[in-house]
Amino acid sequence: QVQLVESGGGLVQPGGSLRLSCAASGSIFTFSAMGWYRQAPGNQRELVATITHYGTPGYADSVKGRFTISKHNANNTMYLQMNNLKPEDTAVYYCFGRVVGVTTYDHWGQGTQVTVSS
Repeated sequence: QVQLVESGGGLVQPGGSLRLSCAASGSIFTFSAMGWYRQAPGNQRELVATITHYGTPGYADSVKGRFTISKHNANNTMYLQMNNLKPEDTAVYYCFGRVVGVTTYDHWGQGTQVTVSS
């Protein structure tokens, strides 16, 4: 069972940057896709960004041009570079890794808090 651990969250002022990391206990090469969700209090979970096995990224409209998703297979780590942060980006960010086979299931991290406030 691969475990995912997020890090890099914190408090940042509007316009600032943070880089989130999602470190896997095993090889991320086996994931068909990875990505980041976020959830703010009282809001539904929102898919923020995804990256395929081959490295093709995808973004929610709300973060396009500000966030960049990437992964480093050799380090078994995925990243989310977040620039020009806004107060509405405040949420708990969760990473996931999707396995597609006979069954499809997701591995999840425990979440990391991102707070954008002056």
